[in-house]
Amino acid sequence: MMRSLFSAVSGLKTHQTKMDVIGNNVANVNTVAFKSSTVTFSELMYQTISNASGANATTGKGGVNAKQIGLGVTMGATKVTVNSSGAAETTGDPFDIRLTDANSTNFFVVSTGSENLFTRAGSFYIDGAGNLAMTSTGYTVMGWQVDEATGDIKKDTVSALQIMSEKNLTSAPEATTLATVAGVMDKNDTNITSDEGYAMNLNFYDKLGYSYTAKFAVKLSNPDTESYTVELVDILDSGSKSVLNEYINSGGTLSDVFGTDTTATKTYPITDENIHYATTAIGTNISAGDYYYTYTTYNAAGEEIPGYARVILDTTNNTYTISGYSKYETVEDAIEGNAMVAVGEKKGEITELFGITRAQLAALGSTGETSAEFNPTTGAFVYSEPAVNYTLKFNSDDGTFSYVGTEGSDEVTLNLAETLGGNFEDIAIDFSNCKAADNAGKTTLGADPGKDNGTIGKGKALGAMTGITINNNGKIYGSYDNGNTVLLGQIAVAQFANASGLEKIGENCYTTTLNSGDFDGIGVEIAADGSSMTTGELEMSNVDLSTEFTQMIITQRGFQSNSRVITTSDTLLEELINLKR
Repeated sequence: MMRSLFSAVSGLKTHQTKMDVIGNNVANVNTVAFKSSTVTFSELMYQTISNASGANATTGKGGVNAKQIGLGVTMGATKVTVNSSGAAETTGDPFDIRLTDANSTNFFVVSTGSENLFTRAGSFYIDGAGNLAMTSTGYTVMGWQVDEATGDIKKDTVSALQIMSEKNLTSAPEATTLATVAGVMDKNDTNITSDEGYAMNLNFYDKLGYSYTAKFAVKLSNPDTESYTVELVDILDSGSKSVLNEYINSGGTLSDVFGTDTTATKTYPITDENIHYATTAIGTNISAGDYYYTYTTYNAAGEEIPGYARVILDTTNNTYTISGYSKYETVEDAIEGNAMVAVGEKKGEITELFGITRAQLAALGSTGETSAEFNPTTGAFVYSEPAVNYTLKFNSDDGTFSYVGTEGSDEVTLNLAETLGGNFEDIAIDFSNCKAADNAGKTTLGADPGKDNGTIGKGKALGAMTGITINNNGKIYGSYDNGNTVLLGQIAVAQFANASGLEKIGENCYTTTLNSGDFDGIGVEIAADGSSMTTGELEMSNVDLSTEFTQMIITQRGFQSNSRVITTSDTLLEELINLKR
């Protein structure tokens, strides 16, 4: 039988194989990140008719080449053009990611649950468990997790990126630690010169994310020197409940929260129109809370009648009882003679009688010493207590900020941690951005949490996730409605010594072979060699139809030529058979 027949048959088979590869390439022209393949032909084998001989110097004959006849062709190899990237297709989906290679071919690492595979197809979504996964197969995308101790990426063995786990759905709150006061102080503002002062609020958060409002009053203390005072009026929670009053009623003082260690003189008016009392404790009687106080009243003619009053204080119920007064010249005579002249019992709230708080009144009566003095002209008494305000000073020449509290200081502190509880942080309030100027009688001072435009120390409420972004390095960030941006993980990539040696297993995935190199289980950061990831885009198939159609023509003609060899060989055999006729 003629050898040409079998050679042509091998040619037909090999060209058919090449056509199969071309057909697969064309079929996947729109497959995401598909890599086309090419076929390399190889000579099948040779039949040697005679071996080569060398030159013979004795006989003078030259050498003769071997006589060989080829017996056909076979498929030498199929090569995947994995190093050739497809064009970019814009999708706008933030979970679609295209790999852009610099020096190495990169692959996403995905897991089937039992093994790691590799893909260039970056069409991902968030599955029901919160994992980043392939849309086509559901295989989870692998990467590195965040070290909770440092907040940085921990590049150890890759694991599934569960970016929408329960813990990632919210962002931890932060307590406010810094605040800034800015604006214009106008001494002609009627609010500044009023008893209540100019109202200024500061909204802040505690460590649990609860919101509060600190209310301040700014008052003009000396118009000639552009000197003012800043006082804390109240601290309210989100339900308008005063947490400051709770602290004071429990035994704390206002100066503990906002004030200095120096003393300031306060004047408290007494509102009772008929009887005036000076709160000077000059002796005790039966038990704690039972005191004799210097006492002055007025008769119908307006004449002063001095004496001593017995006032029984019930600090538990915040009430007082006046049982009478004495006209003895000394309190000792009044006590020893028990000569109290009854005027009828008078009961009421302690604060109604003295115009001061329970804690202040208790301080007056606890030592038996004079802590306040009555002024009959003003109908009030003067009481000394720790200061609950800070001096706010401006330069008289140009109105620029000079100091607050003490000279050289730009800030004062709202002491919350040790007074209101462990959920609070102290807040340093910076006044250096305010100034004094004529602003048509309008003060514009305002207090905002945070410093440097609120970038630090602002404090935040508990945040709910509002979005996810992936940067060029594969780092995944969560955005929250409290303004936080939190690192959630990083997509790792795999690189191989011989990427074209990977084995295609379908579903846009590859697996390692003995000739591709192994995956170390850790992966690399894509930016290590200048490569990057682009979101909102996919890598298209790298199939070049013009090339495929050209190869299709060549293959068709090759197949056709081999078929002609068979036809011609058959004709020769036919002539041979006809020799018998």
